[in-house]
Amino acid sequence: MTLITGHRGARNLWAENSLTGFRNTLGLGVDAVEFDVHLTNAGELLVIHDATLDRTAEGTGPVRLLTPKARAGVKLKSTAEIIPTFADVLGVLAPAARLALHVEIKLDEAGTPYPDIAQRVAQELASFGVEERTHLTSFDVSILEDCRRHAPHVERLVSVNAAWVERQGGLTALLARVDHLVDIVAIHHELMEAQWDLIARTLPLERLCVWTLNDEETIRQWLERDIGHLTSDSPDIALAIRAARSARSNLLHPTH
Repeated sequence: MTLITGHRGARNLWAENSLTGFRNTLGLGVDAVEFDVHLTNAGELLVIHDATLDRTAEGTGPVRLLTPKARAGVKLKSTAEIIPTFADVLGVLAPAARLALHVEIKLDEAGTPYPDIAQRVAQELASFGVEERTHLTSFDVSILEDCRRHAPHVERLVSVNAAWVERQGGLTALLARVDHLVDIVAIHHELMEAQWDLIARTLPLERLCVWTLNDEETIRQWLERDIGHLTSDSPDIALAIRAARSARSNLLHPTH
């Protein structure tokens, strides 16, 4: 069965990477929740996608420059909420015992890894007791290598798109490089479709994740391929299609 991941909570339903979004996503019955982590110069781990505030918050400039005092006055756009800390988000998600967490470690506004962020993230996961159901994720292989160094027992996921593949010397080279580093390879759906024969020959379905799918036709197409994982901004749609497929299968092949 394909596992469904809510992207940035479920950002087509609620404000992305917001505590309200994470709380509400729990009620959908997703298998996993994906969210993003940055590190400020003040040492706070913050859950926000972009390295700058401009798109999703009522502020401007790099996330890393936010002080705790300044953060308390910066609201997420169209909400009454401030940017949550990593601990805030884990406080919401950790009690959902069967929920997997996909924690993406981001780069700063210059495209540079934050110093010691992998170790800090690993320590926070340990403090909430969620290491065994977490994947640490990144596009950047050096970050994933840091994750293996500081938290070898926490599983890892690499994100891949066409632009990143080009920078890494091609898809074949990248897949070979990460084969023993990560458990899941998450590939943008356009690249996955274009290179499906190569990818399917190289990796088993259960190690593959396709992202980010939001329309019924594309979601149904990938569910029919029995891909291991599917990430969506609209996980409610993906869950409904998966449930309908399961119900049809049970009618055609009833158990006795």
